[in-house]
Amino acid sequence: MKKTLLALVVAIGFSQAANACTGITLATTGNDHIQARTIEWGHSDLNSKLIIAPRNYSYTSTMPDQKSGLTWKSKYGFAGISVSDDKFIAEGLNEKGLTAGLFYFRGYGSLATYDPKDTANNITDMDFVRWMLSQYSTVAEVEAALSKIKIVTVYFDDKGQPSPTAHWRVSDKQGNSIVIEIMDHGKINIHKNTAKVLTNSPDYNWQVTNLNNYINLHPGISKPQQINGVEAQSFGVGSNFVGLPGDISPPSRFVRAAFYVNSAPALKTAQQAVSQAFHILNNFDIPIGSEFNDKAHIPDLPSATQWTSVIDQNNGELYYKTMYDSTIRRVDLATLNFNTKQEHIQALDNGKFSYQNVAVK
Repeated sequence: MKKTLLALVVAIGFSQAANACTGITLATTGNDHIQARTIEWGHSDLNSKLIIAPRNYSYTSTMPDQKSGLTWKSKYGFAGISVSDDKFIAEGLNEKGLTAGLFYFRGYGSLATYDPKDTANNITDMDFVRWMLSQYSTVAEVEAALSKIKIVTVYFDDKGQPSPTAHWRVSDKQGNSIVIEIMDHGKINIHKNTAKVLTNSPDYNWQVTNLNNYINLHPGISKPQQINGVEAQSFGVGSNFVGLPGDISPPSRFVRAAFYVNSAPALKTAQQAVSQAFHILNNFDIPIGSEFNDKAHIPDLPSATQWTSVIDQNNGELYYKTMYDSTIRRVDLATLNFNTKQEHIQALDNGKFSYQNVAVK
């Protein structure tokens, strides 16, 4: 692993506004389950790739000092999207319908102390998603296996400080969904994702408690009322949720995402739910520049939201669009060959702003 690539990963930890992932969960009336999310990084191109990983493929987690950690063989094939390095899966879906994804957890995540003399059961935090996707089919299986591994940092800086880490959303197609947070030097906390939302810091319990500040918000239009003799009326749609936070901080995005998920209509089909997920997440697309104090340092990127993914767990489909191309692409796991000897790796798009001309008839 090249140190420069690792440095790019941990550089995420050195900017307050660098990473602003937003995740939501939707379900249909027929119990199809949808996991969707954005991933943001406004400082440079993450060079994300589409990764197709086969069954019976051997993995070894590389420790921060380049020693070998845990080695395992995949039981299930999966499709995922990488960040910074092809080995680092940020979001994915396996052939059994299990999904897993990492969300930046700056200032709150705190992993177990790395011991270079005892690495046999160690995996890095950036390997955690592929470890789950390659071996397990349900949330319960993941929970049971956590005691068998030790999750450590992927990198130490020049001062010996570990890189900031993540927290993780894990869901199965039976509708079980959890958030895994590792805090206080390795203490694993598991929360049921009852809010159907995940963003970044603070911790999940804090974010859920914060929803109590917004119980006044409701969809629709406020009724007219008399205010000291003045007939006050709504200017238009949305007056019932005046006060919904619109900034891009993690707590505000958590509240906003929870509101849109809660106010979504009944979804009868998985296709409707996939479409709804993309529309909801459009509200969290971060235009480049808004997270920088100094405009002179804004990089040449179309957006801070580098890609958005939507996963249909029950039908085994991974959808995504990118900052260069808003065309929605679909990966159907049923059509993939998971018996190959190597992983298949390809670009998400052509790396250029893309559009289609309209044929006027």
